[in-house]
Amino acid sequence: MANTAQTLDKARQLCDERGVRLTPQRLKTLELIIQCGRSMSAYELLDLLKQTEPQAKPPTIYRALDFLLEQGFVHKVESTNSYIACCALGHADHCSQLLICDQCGFVEECHDDELAALLMQRAEQKNFRVEHHVVESHGICKKCRDS
Repeated sequence: MANTAQTLDKARQLCDERGVRLTPQRLKTLELIIQCGRSMSAYELLDLLKQTEPQAKPPTIYRALDFLLEQGFVHKVESTNSYIACCALGHADHCSQLLICDQCGFVEECHDDELAALLMQRAEQKNFRVEHHVVESHGICKKCRDS
């Protein structure tokens, strides 16, 4: 992914184009997720947000996350109830494939257009309309395997 400043600039640009408001809290939440470089729970994000906004409460972070999810700026890792930054801002229709390390919790997003096309084809064969695509694969990352 591009550096944090470039990614935040891209998010601002997309919000302007879409006519939606990227509030300071939403921007800060996105910045925290990007800078962390791993998946984070809402409460981990809230604790970090409180360092600059002591009045922040759980609804604050959940509203920010809902917005960021809706805009395609972050993905929810359903199996760990955490969030990661999207590696392809502006490509809301892409199928996310998340590789999740069960030892250290590292999550990496990758894309495989052939896999996405195959999943869509299978869904169409079953007369099913896909509205959201996230594939989660659990295993052990290289760093954990090597240690």
